[in-house]
Amino acid sequence: MKTVTVNIHGRTITIEVGRMAKQANGAALIRCGETMVLTAATAARTPRENTDFLPLSVDYVEKFPAAGKIPGGFFKREGKLSDREVLVSRLTDRPLRPLFPDTYFHDTQVVSTVLSYDKENEPDVLSIVGASTALHISEIPFAGPIGAVRVGRINGQLTVNASLEAMKNSDIDMVVAASREAIVMVEGGANEVPESEILDALMFGFESIKPLLDAQDELRREIGKPKWKVVEETSESHPLAEKIRSMTAKPLSEALKIKEKLPRYKVVGEIKDKLVQDLCAADASLEDKASEIKEIFEGIVRSEIRNTIVQTQKRIDQRATNEIRSINVEVGLLPRTHGSALFTRGETQALVTTTLGTTDDEQRIDALVGESRSRFMLHYNFPSFSVGEVKPNRGPGRREVGHGALAHRAISKILPEHEKFPYTIRIVSEVLESHGSSSMATVCGAALSLMDAGVPIKAPVAGIAMGLVKEGEKFFILSDISGDEDHIGDMDFKVAGTEKGITAIQMDIKVLGVSREVLDHALAQAREGRLHILGKMREALLAPREELSKYAPRIVTIQIKQDKIRDLIGPGGKMIRSIVEQTQAKIDVEDSGKVTIASADLVALEKAKAMVEAIVGEAEIGRIYKGKVRRIMEYGAFVEIMPGTDGLVHISQLHAENGRVEAVEDVIKEGDEIEVKVISIDDRGKIKLSQREAIAPGSGNLEAESGRPPRRSYGDQDRRPGGPRGGERPRFGDRPRSDDRPRGPRRDRGDFRR
Repeated sequence: MKTVTVNIHGRTITIEVGRMAKQANGAALIRCGETMVLTAATAARTPRENTDFLPLSVDYVEKFPAAGKIPGGFFKREGKLSDREVLVSRLTDRPLRPLFPDTYFHDTQVVSTVLSYDKENEPDVLSIVGASTALHISEIPFAGPIGAVRVGRINGQLTVNASLEAMKNSDIDMVVAASREAIVMVEGGANEVPESEILDALMFGFESIKPLLDAQDELRREIGKPKWKVVEETSESHPLAEKIRSMTAKPLSEALKIKEKLPRYKVVGEIKDKLVQDLCAADASLEDKASEIKEIFEGIVRSEIRNTIVQTQKRIDQRATNEIRSINVEVGLLPRTHGSALFTRGETQALVTTTLGTTDDEQRIDALVGESRSRFMLHYNFPSFSVGEVKPNRGPGRREVGHGALAHRAISKILPEHEKFPYTIRIVSEVLESHGSSSMATVCGAALSLMDAGVPIKAPVAGIAMGLVKEGEKFFILSDISGDEDHIGDMDFKVAGTEKGITAIQMDIKVLGVSREVLDHALAQAREGRLHILGKMREALLAPREELSKYAPRIVTIQIKQDKIRDLIGPGGKMIRSIVEQTQAKIDVEDSGKVTIASADLVALEKAKAMVEAIVGEAEIGRIYKGKVRRIMEYGAFVEIMPGTDGLVHISQLHAENGRVEAVEDVIKEGDEIEVKVISIDDRGKIKLSQREAIAPGSGNLEAESGRPPRRSYGDQDRRPGGPRGGERPRFGDRPRSDDRPRGPRRDRGDFRR
């Protein structure tokens, strides 16, 4: 067992080999903090026959016990890889694949398993380091090592492998993988960061990786196994290569002048089939080498395309290196969707739709870090007919998940805040035609469909795929690469962003690395292309539409007191179910007291809102309510103005045509609905109401409005209890003297209490 420890900007990473998975060709246990990832690399000892590709599979697996969790749902064991596991599998695969020999055809598998997760140190970069270590110390041919770090920028300061919590405040989040010579892979996003600052972050990550490479080389020197030898013969060095080149030179040159993809493929395919027939007819011994002949021919096709670019700076479709294919944009073409856009660039076309939903539509995610919800989803679909092929539909594969995640990252940076736009958003991209850069067409179409739906995005975002042809010291950056240029080129560099800066970036290379100079040129040229595309998008739709689609739900939010949540929900959910049944609106109540009401019907929305406010609302002084008389007393009536909330209408505040109310029952009775105005609320929450003020403002009793008891009128009776009714009140001078005045009964003050 051997252990090596490195320190990268204050973070300690330990690489251990020789204790676990010893029957694999190579295995490494990587640890940072309390996060541990075991990566094992295994390969078949004999190569596949009749194979012209690298049979490499990379799987990243998260085990729930690593975070002390039991999987949610019905199935309590790990099964199919989640989208996150697929994305990290691709992240691990992409920097490894170019570093295998071109003639290596052994079945090879790399498996990274998360054994412990501390929710602070991300395991994805550890998976890349572990995979490189396992391959580097094994017998498997591999031009490593490579290392990987996560680069962030917090408060303007670049950092490496910051904690999960700290990265929430970072405006850059990129995974950078590199060898000693150059960067080999980039994946990440940013909050509209300028190209020059992105380049600085990339080079910062490149320099930070070197200690990881030193550690792997140390392990290789001490315990590394001898590498298997691989025949280095290529198609260009094959004895038949020159003969095939001479036989196909003229027809191939003419075929490559055809601009359209499918017609060109058809002619090139016919040339290939005729070549095999002619060679086999001339030499019967070549009949068993048909696949070998085809491989040599395809290598010659690639060389011809590259040579044309190097010698003439013209591409297969006669574009200049920085020229963008023709762009056509249509928006609002699907009447019943909330937003739609058809984005066509050359022979690549994406139909993108936006659907707006409520909190009920949020995606629930069960992951190692814990359960969470996502209010934004972007799904990318790549049907086989988009490239003129026949293939069974088996659901989204790794490619669809990866391209969708890249577009999701680009778009997520320009969405409005949830508090300002409380919708769940789902974008679906259907690739209808593909000849390169379909993921970037998805980005453009997604931004347009959002604007067509009326989503107030911060700024439009566009994407472009850049390519590279490198011959010796010369290099040529290609803007908006086609599928052919992706196939024959040395780099696939996707950049998405706004006019202000970059929101998403992804780079894969097929050479040993690219220098700062190449990256600088690629980023600058990508910006020029991106601005051109944004201009074309602006011609179709300048800004988000002012109104949402009439088919989209309308959402209002109400903030209520937490102690009112129980009243709104009711016993067993009775109250809220009643509102939903009567209005067909969707209602969501959060623990904070935030109530979200959604409905595509504005009338139903307002009705539901009024019903909610009636249940949870509080009486306001000066506001008029329509209430129901619940109880009649001698001195007035109690009126319910909201469910569970009533107030007193004193007899003096009741309204009558003649202006005087002798008895409460003369003007109202129990069950009547009357309009009343709140005239006061005392410290104990007692509510005083006035019917007179609601019907005839200004006619109410000021004393009643102030909350004081009304003065008793003695026009009809003597001040003394028991005095004659209707008698005239005696004047002061007529009163008997105090010494001979008859004394009446003592006044009962209870008669004068309210």
